[in-house]
Amino acid sequence: MMKEVKVLKNRIHSLLCVGLAFILLAGCGAGTVGSGTQGNSNSMASVPASSQTEATSESLSSKAAPVAPSIALEHQTGDSGAPAVFMTTDISPEGLMSAYEALEWTPVGKVAVKLSTGEPPASNYLDPSLIKNVVQLVGGTIVECNTAYGGSRAETAMHRQVAEDHGFTAIAEVDIMDEEGSIPLTVTGGKHLTENLVGSHFANYDSFLVLSHFKGHAMAGFGGAVKNISIGIASQSGKSRIHTAGASDTSPWGGEQNPFTESMAEAGKSVSDSLNNGENIVYINVMNHLSIDCDCDGNPSEPDIHDIGILASHDPVALDQACVDLINVAEGNETFVARMAERNACHVLEHGEKIGLGSRAYRLVDLDA
Repeated sequence: MMKEVKVLKNRIHSLLCVGLAFILLAGCGAGTVGSGTQGNSNSMASVPASSQTEATSESLSSKAAPVAPSIALEHQTGDSGAPAVFMTTDISPEGLMSAYEALEWTPVGKVAVKLSTGEPPASNYLDPSLIKNVVQLVGGTIVECNTAYGGSRAETAMHRQVAEDHGFTAIAEVDIMDEEGSIPLTVTGGKHLTENLVGSHFANYDSFLVLSHFKGHAMAGFGGAVKNISIGIASQSGKSRIHTAGASDTSPWGGEQNPFTESMAEAGKSVSDSLNNGENIVYINVMNHLSIDCDCDGNPSEPDIHDIGILASHDPVALDQACVDLINVAEGNETFVARMAERNACHVLEHGEKIGLGSRAYRLVDLDA
């Protein structure tokens, strides 16, 4: 039987007082800056990108150092009406399958699996061996869109080669959704956007399974489910529009921070709304290789935080908020917390809740109990 957790397990972090201080001081993510202690004994971050797909199920498995009993996650609630966020500390193909099955979701029609293919040469994208079973269970097509900032994934041919090099074409068909341009999705209740431009192949899919590697991000502060359905599903033009809060469809540079994150939430809501008002989309975040840098960075910083687990929800705001709350109590979190504070990262969740994308309050359900 799954039980709602007041905690994740009963082992105590050696730096528990640091995590509690960050909750009290930071709320969503701000904290004092420290250098942290580099290293992750469970991480595959040091494995070259080209060799990640050779990992076995055993080597993919990772157990978190859980939150102590005296610490409640800030936005966790006992309210039965709050969205459920399911969690396992088992970072393995079996753990991922457990998180997916807990959602009790049946996709309809043609299924897209949205993820980041990762920027070469050594970004921390999701290992194909980790996700293969779930992707094939749903009969999914892996989908991505080209980048707006250049790099190795800015053009479709190169992007397909990266997807092949990183092992994704070996487990499923891969579709670069903006290969043939954009289509607009209506944004309702937006402050900055009235339309969100997504890859035109978005219209070919009926259901979306969103697999996100939760990590830091140089511009957004963190990247999780909301970023994956906004910037991630946007076409190149759409990415520029989000980054500039509607000011430009040709350049992603020069936008102000809060309007940018608000536009991410608005774009994400347009995606959810278009998929049967959120019924045809679910979200899984994998909290491993917890660098302060995104998978769009080909040479990310080494993680200061140990791997934490896999979380899943029908609500992208609740899911990302739970991940942020876990970061706030994690040992060695100083650099990650500082990155989120510098970018006012949680404003995307504040705005997402305000416009109806999701709820920041959640019920955490322990899949390991």
